[in-house]
Amino acid sequence: MRPDSTESQASAANVVFAEREIPIFRVGDVVRVAERSPVGHYRVPTYLRGKTGVVEAVIEPPGVDNEDESFGRNAGIKLHYYRVSFPMTRLWENYKDSPSDALHIEVFETGLLKEKP
Repeated sequence: MRPDSTESQASAANVVFAEREIPIFRVGDVVRVAERSPVGHYRVPTYLRGKTGVVEAVIEPPGVDNEDESFGRNAGIKLHYYRVSFPMTRLWENYKDSPSDALHIEVFETGLLKEKP
């Protein structure tokens, strides 16, 4: 089993997931990075906020919410990180290099919204 493959882990016999252990996004989902105000301790680069990308991988195991941890609250609550791909042409208006160039970054579950198809 690959460590980033939730589906392969879920297919193992007798697996029972606790609440919040099942990722809410799947590989291939189109997601939008949330925009928040005030910014506070939001751990996503400013230039990604409001941009859409595609989930490439679900990072296992779930991790602690580092935003809440930075404020000293909700210690121990775990959700997933997702590796998301953003085409450079969507991030930078005048991007002149290859249209296949992309930024690949891990974003915590609380920073992503499901895009409607």
